[in-house]
Amino acid sequence: MPDDSAAAAKAATTLPLNGLRVLDLTLARAGPTCVRHLADWGADIIRIEPPGNNDGFGGARDGFDSVNLHRNKRGLAIDLKSPEGHAAFLRLAATADVVVENMRMQVKHRLKIDYETLSKINPRLVYASISGFGQTGPYSTRGGVDQIAQGLGGLMSITGEPGRGPMRVGIPIDDLTAGNLLAMGVMMALYEREKTGKGRWVHTSLLEAQVFMLDFQATRWLQKGEIAGQAGNDHPVNTPMGVFPSADKPINIAASSPKLWAVFCKAAGREDWLAKPEWQTAEGRTADRAALNAAVSEVTRQKPSEYWINLLEEVGIPCGPINNIREVFEDPQVQHLGMVWDVPHAKLGKAGVVRTPINIEGHTPGIRRGVPALGEHADEILAEAGLTPEEIAALRAKKVLGE
Repeated sequence: MPDDSAAAAKAATTLPLNGLRVLDLTLARAGPTCVRHLADWGADIIRIEPPGNNDGFGGARDGFDSVNLHRNKRGLAIDLKSPEGHAAFLRLAATADVVVENMRMQVKHRLKIDYETLSKINPRLVYASISGFGQTGPYSTRGGVDQIAQGLGGLMSITGEPGRGPMRVGIPIDDLTAGNLLAMGVMMALYEREKTGKGRWVHTSLLEAQVFMLDFQATRWLQKGEIAGQAGNDHPVNTPMGVFPSADKPINIAASSPKLWAVFCKAAGREDWLAKPEWQTAEGRTADRAALNAAVSEVTRQKPSEYWINLLEEVGIPCGPINNIREVFEDPQVQHLGMVWDVPHAKLGKAGVVRTPINIEGHTPGIRRGVPALGEHADEILAEAGLTPEEIAALRAKKVLGE
């Protein structure tokens, strides 16, 4: 893909992570999610792939997934298994700020690109890792994917309708959360490095991310011994909070607090509900959830969704439509927030991706580069690491570089 490196570099100079160099060894989704944060905010990302990797690890290089995950990077394809490729990588690592990887634990040690090895040549290096289940322990050598972590970490047992069996969440939530958490860990380690001059090994896993996300469902067990079950579209402990019918389509309504319940009853024309003894406390409403939800549903289905959303918003009750993906991007608030970026692409012309959700006043991140072709920036990257044209030519002659 045509690349104006000078323009790309200029676009990044005012962003917070300008000057940060990251070696990206990630594949699939969790690791690239971490790197995407760093890339969007100005870091110089060098995506390192094995020669011949034309599928982009997780789909076609010009597929929707790859374009979304790997924007704003430069590309180098190099054989880390070869002595020459490994030596060239070490020269890159010697001056890098961050390395991000999500290999199995034994793989990075076999390739001799683990933290212990790299920190000896670059003590300032922040080395960031994501695994399926942790860097140590009985599962540490296992490969992990999102749905396995959802099941092992309890999420599938509390997702879906009661009696329907386990249900996965509709997005790769453990991959995404692990990547988000690792990006935060990287920034913590870089902040500490400003004071100590030394880097750190930062790591998390899909399983740790999932257990963390159990949140109050976890502490219900830890503090009260309650094993949460499936609650479908209802909130596990607050009522009424969930999906209710209207005359045209379902809507979400959250009116569970004492104040909001009273306001809702008045807005719905059913102030008599406030006199029902069993519905006068939050605990009582949840205990009698089936009857309460049925009563609310009988009222809400009499008017269209727009009527209820306008009425409930006016009186301060959280509510909203249930959109499909097309409707999400047609929503006026989503459009106002500018949640779409266009990525230049050699085959596609341009492709829409989801922008960073982080906003820092005074900074405007954006797309500086599309997805790099395999090994697209090899010469300039290796030259920056101090390799001569002759050394680069020798690597290419030995098939150490891919393109």
